[in-house]
Amino acid sequence: MPNIRLDGVTKTYGEIAALRDASLEIHDGEYLCIVGPSGCGKTTLIKSITGIVKPDRGEIFIDGNPVTPMPVEDRGTGYVFQEIALFPNMNVYDNVSYGLMVKGESVDGRRGTVTEMLDMLQMRGSSASLPSELSGGTRQKTAIARALASGSTLLLLDEPLGALDFKVRTVIRYELRRLVKALGLTAVHVTHDQEEALSIADRIIVMKAARIIEVGSPDELYLNPKNLFTAKFLGEANFLTCRVIGISGKTCRVDAGGTTLSIRRREDLELKPSQECVVAIRPEFVKLFNGRRHRANTLRGRMMEVSFLGEARSYIVETPSRLSIQLKVPASEEEPDIRVGDEVSIMLPEDHMLIYGYPAEGIDKELALE
Repeated sequence: MPNIRLDGVTKTYGEIAALRDASLEIHDGEYLCIVGPSGCGKTTLIKSITGIVKPDRGEIFIDGNPVTPMPVEDRGTGYVFQEIALFPNMNVYDNVSYGLMVKGESVDGRRGTVTEMLDMLQMRGSSASLPSELSGGTRQKTAIARALASGSTLLLLDEPLGALDFKVRTVIRYELRRLVKALGLTAVHVTHDQEEALSIADRIIVMKAARIIEVGSPDELYLNPKNLFTAKFLGEANFLTCRVIGISGKTCRVDAGGTTLSIRRREDLELKPSQECVVAIRPEFVKLFNGRRHRANTLRGRMMEVSFLGEARSYIVETPSRLSIQLKVPASEEEPDIRVGDEVSIMLPEDHMLIYGYPAEGIDKELALE
């Protein structure tokens, strides 16, 4: 199982920076997902690892060996594209066995490997089918089987499920992770789907504007992101511009549109009284009550919107100071007797609020997807 290290990898195209000073270590047997807005450098990063893109600066190591000048075919990587690139005149069996044939593997050797891959993906019944006879999901599974059959221990996946329907994509992503773990591979998976990354990754890389801005486990990045953009990009969040009132022990008090909120202090963030800050909270952690409530961290407001999302109900409340806050209640809970226009109270639990310094370029610029 390979260990991959990037040291200061940079790639530019004229005046456009595709990747800036990317430094990263990918562990043996890890399933790593890379997420970020379109054009942020995700594909450039993965193509640099596979050798399709040659960095302008920096070094790439696989198992401690420098591979930056090494051609693609010598790196021992399996690559799966978003575009399902199968040979249209070959059936599933021949597509999967193609790489082994090129390497000179015997017919019997190819048969054993291909059969194993098709069995693992539950595709033996499709082995004689041409790509034109397959569904999109089965075509992509064929491409994955071909990459796995090559014997590569490093699997690089560039939006491999992006062209598939939601339900098919959901099923295949779990099959893909199961295969990677069963075969003891290291996988690097680029995706635009945050839910996909959160559900299958051991760790996630978040990128923006050609830079890696945060790396962590799914629960770390969702529940306690250190970067404001990560809180925005992974899932949904409310962002409130506040002002620090005071700091006492492990608690920071801020003014949010005339209401004082108490927030758990971040030890890695230095804040001072009167300083502007940003407070974030996920919609599922906001509590909703009828009428007025006098509790800590409670804001009153008016219900502006009620939506049914299937797994949850979404509510948008506007406070007298024009703060707009979204909250979600699981559909399994009893629906509260609240309608649009009603006066309500919302409580923001101290342990689920996140606090950040106010961005130098402003919150809109910091949270922008471009």
